Parts: sequence; structure tokens; C-alpha cells
Amino acid sequence: MVSFRKQDSTTAVEVNETGRLALPADVRERYGDRYHVVQLPDGIKLVPVADAPLEALRDEFADVEKSANELREEARTAALDEAGR
Repeated sequence: MVSFRKQDSTTAVEVNETGRLALPADVRERYGDRYHVVQLPDGIKLVPVADAPLEALRDEFADVEKSANELREEARTAALDEAGR
């Protein structure tokens, strides 16, 4: 049996004889139909997979004002400073 936290409640679901896990409709409507299964020492975690991953990344970082090159250069400079050059 696998359980997951749904907002402020926990819902128990079972794996059927063919190994399939049926998620409640409200969970699928909220998070979608595709998930990565992450194995943890004490269980598993279902992580929703975006239907359009590139678009999801763009949305996630839409408010970042610096370019990837600027962020990369800042990280490089900080790493060199921390290493003592």
C-alpha cells in the first residue's frame, strides 16, 4: 500500500495485481497524469511530470532577471572566491 499527503489529508491507495496504482481523480486533475517515482530510504515519492517540461521551466524562471550566462559567471566567481583563488 502506498499513501501520499493531499493538502491537509492523507489518502491510501493500493497497487493492483498488475502493479498499477490508481490515483484519485482530484489528485490527477491537480497534478496531472505523469509522475516520476523517486525511491527514498523510507518509501517512495511521486513527483508530477509537466506535460510541456520546457514551458514549465520557462514559467518557473520567468521572474529571473539575469541570463544563464550571467548566473553561471556569478557562480564561477563565487566558487573561485570561496576556494581562495
